Amino acid sequence: MPRMRLVATEYLTVDGIFEEPGHWSRPYFGEEAQQFKLEELHATDALLLGRVTYEGFAAAWPTMSDPVGFADKMNTMPKYVVGTTLGPHPWEGAKLLGREFLDEIKAMRSESGGDLLLSGSAQVFDACHRAGLIDLYRFMVHPLILGTGRSLFDGTSPETPLRLVRQQGFQTGIVVLEYVRAPATG
Repeated sequence: MPRMRLVATEYLTVDGIFEEPGHWSRPYFGEEAQQFKLEELHATDALLLGRVTYEGFAAAWPTMSDPVGFADKMNTMPKYVVGTTLGPHPWEGAKLLGREFLDEIKAMRSESGGDLLLSGSAQVFDACHRAGLIDLYRFMVHPLILGTGRSLFDGTSPETPLRLVRQQGFQTGIVVLEYVRAPATG
């Protein structure tokens, strides 16, 4: 079995905004996107979440169900949370990662298994990006310019060459772009 890889999956607007996708992504989330996210989840062994994203998920997912089993998988899989508390909504399978979370992620990536899926969680994304731990960058770019909001990359990220390994478009206008790190040029 291949080693576990860290996959960072992020909803973005064309202008790079990722903040609060629940407020702007729904009109574009059709059957193709649902199927894509289901396949993504089936390849996933565990979730990696920051505290804020975890609290939002933990408040919503435990009460959800669906005929294809997406909610069941979300609710029963291991969840690794970067923070100091799990907040007011405990969620089955949640484990708090300590201050040395990057070392814990490195150890997980050396084990065999499916994907460790990082969703949202800007501070965790940034820390993992800076540490070179993200094996696959998956951006779901939505056909929308917000003009305001928090950008995924804050302007202080190091220059990081990437190589496009997959692209897929949906009829709703979402384009999925998948990248791996490329060797530095120069």
